[in-house]
Amino acid sequence: MATVPSSATASKTGSTRNYTLAFALVTSLFFLWAFVHNLEPILIPHLKKACQLTDLQSALIDSAVYLGYFLMALPAGYVMKKYGYQRGIIAGLVMYAAGAFLFVPAADTRMYGFFLGALFIIASGCAFLETAANPYVTILGNPSTATTRLNFSQSFNGLGAFLAPVVGGRVILSGIEHSDAELAAMSSEQLNSYLQYEADQVKMPYIIIGVVVVAVAALFMFTKLPDISESEKKAPSTLGSVWRHRHLRWGVIAQFFYVGAQVCVTSFFIRFAKFSSDVPEKTAAEWLGWAMLGFLIGRFIGTYLSRFIAANRLLTIYSLISAGLLAVAMTMQSQVAVWAIFAVPFFESIMFATIFSLGISRLEEDTELGSSLLVMAIAGGALFPVLMGYISDQSNIKIAYIIPLLCFLVVAYYGWKGYKVQSDELRVKS
Repeated sequence: MATVPSSATASKTGSTRNYTLAFALVTSLFFLWAFVHNLEPILIPHLKKACQLTDLQSALIDSAVYLGYFLMALPAGYVMKKYGYQRGIIAGLVMYAAGAFLFVPAADTRMYGFFLGALFIIASGCAFLETAANPYVTILGNPSTATTRLNFSQSFNGLGAFLAPVVGGRVILSGIEHSDAELAAMSSEQLNSYLQYEADQVKMPYIIIGVVVVAVAALFMFTKLPDISESEKKAPSTLGSVWRHRHLRWGVIAQFFYVGAQVCVTSFFIRFAKFSSDVPEKTAAEWLGWAMLGFLIGRFIGTYLSRFIAANRLLTIYSLISAGLLAVAMTMQSQVAVWAIFAVPFFESIMFATIFSLGISRLEEDTELGSSLLVMAIAGGALFPVLMGYISDQSNIKIAYIIPLLCFLVVAYYGWKGYKVQSDELRVKS
């Protein structure tokens, strides 16, 4: 990933410069990528209907997105290093908008592969945005308030995660839920008309998203952002030298399983609510939005609790609670099962950042490459939903939630033992 610039360097380029506009523009990126990613749990049941998919096939939506991140994370970092943050951001926004506009021909043809390609392009653009935005925010202003600025920007990520399911559920989901018998009774013309109507529901929302992203890209093109040069270069680490850190290895594994669990829990929530309690899709989408608001609130509460509870211990506690809630969801037959899954995002809220910080602890010169490996570990979001979809097709969606349950147990182990820095590693460094 791109080297994080020094705040001191930013100060040298003009300590009295007003960074307000630049900060506002970069902060908007946090909302943009969170909003589009949290439309995925809406797209999964929607395209399952419109393209007549199995649960396994619908889970490829997550695979397309997280493979985009996995494949583009390092290239994005190289682009930032060579051409700068502003050009990297513009490139990311252009890809994002292009992918959004491709939803129109994808809907016209009703080709599922076309939708997956469009999502891959959007995710590739978002990989550029995330690579740039986090470090850039930290150096837009006084170094002493860098953490405050980043936390403020991250709050817009939570806002996007909350709004996307609520808005998407209302404008994309039609609320028409035919049974298999009703679909079989339709003539070919009636069936085709219905499926095309469902597919067309995504056109206008994604056109609007594309137009908004183009407008933001234009603002970045015509706004002079502060030039932030990178601080002193260090000798690059090698994969072998970084991988010797046991706590980092376990951190990459834990992050892989955590992201997989997070994606599984939300992606199949609407499907689970319908199966277990016959909750209408639009209602379930709204509930998911409120669950993601719980995710945002959980960040603040978790940050407060971390003042009194060690980060690794809090991670273990939250992981075990999440696994317990999923066990309840798998065994209960009433709406209690839905509410159990509804509560999980609250406890997920601290996991990514906690695993990340524990994983790069005391890496010193290996920190940058270690950080890249932890970011690339989000590829878990490409694998586990597919496994969950396969299990659902072979049995049912309730049983399929065994996948995220097991993932949370791996995360719990990391918080219990896997996070520990080995004494032999410390001796090597000394």
